[in-house]
Amino acid sequence: MKALVAGATGETGRRIVQELVNRQIPVKALVRDQEGAKSILPPEVELAVGDVLDMDSLTKAISGCTVLLCATGARPSLDPTGPYQVDYEGTKNLVNVAKAQGIEKFVLVSSLCVSQFFHPLNLFWLVLYWKKQAENYLENSGLKYTIVRPGGLKNENNSDEILVSSADTLFEGSIPRQKVAQVCVDSLFKDDYQQRVLEIITQPAQV
Repeated sequence: MKALVAGATGETGRRIVQELVNRQIPVKALVRDQEGAKSILPPEVELAVGDVLDMDSLTKAISGCTVLLCATGARPSLDPTGPYQVDYEGTKNLVNVAKAQGIEKFVLVSSLCVSQFFHPLNLFWLVLYWKKQAENYLENSGLKYTIVRPGGLKNENNSDEILVSSADTLFEGSIPRQKVAQVCVDSLFKDDYQQRVLEIITQPAQV
């Protein structure tokens, strides 16, 4: 197994990279800024410079990889096309390249509440709407997949337990990014995580 991680220098993506490294899975990171990535990612990670909107760069980056984990996301900006370009078109491009290259598994980090069109987050240029369209595209692609929908993301880890639920059953809650990374990497191996949407938050351990 060799993993390509898209969005590898983001707060969630870098934790996915580290989780893969911790489990001794070879990693290639898709990055836009090679020098910046070197200062963020572990030294054993192979870097591939590219952009999710550049199909040629994606085809080169995915070469030699067998699984793909996507943790991309539009950064907050004044550009109203950002979520459409990154969260939808960019993910579509990754799915298309993954299909063409025979990738064995595609893991997509999405978001809780993507099915709720009137959610306040859609005021940010329909970010949840475009994430949901990307989910639909992956589900209909014919690829083996897992879609991970985390609640509110926290940078600090904690000792709370992960609650895993099915699509459109959790509507609030939060989770450390480290635990999102764990679920993403687990989904490469767990049979009951295949062809599923996993909604995840954490909750204190039951006494």
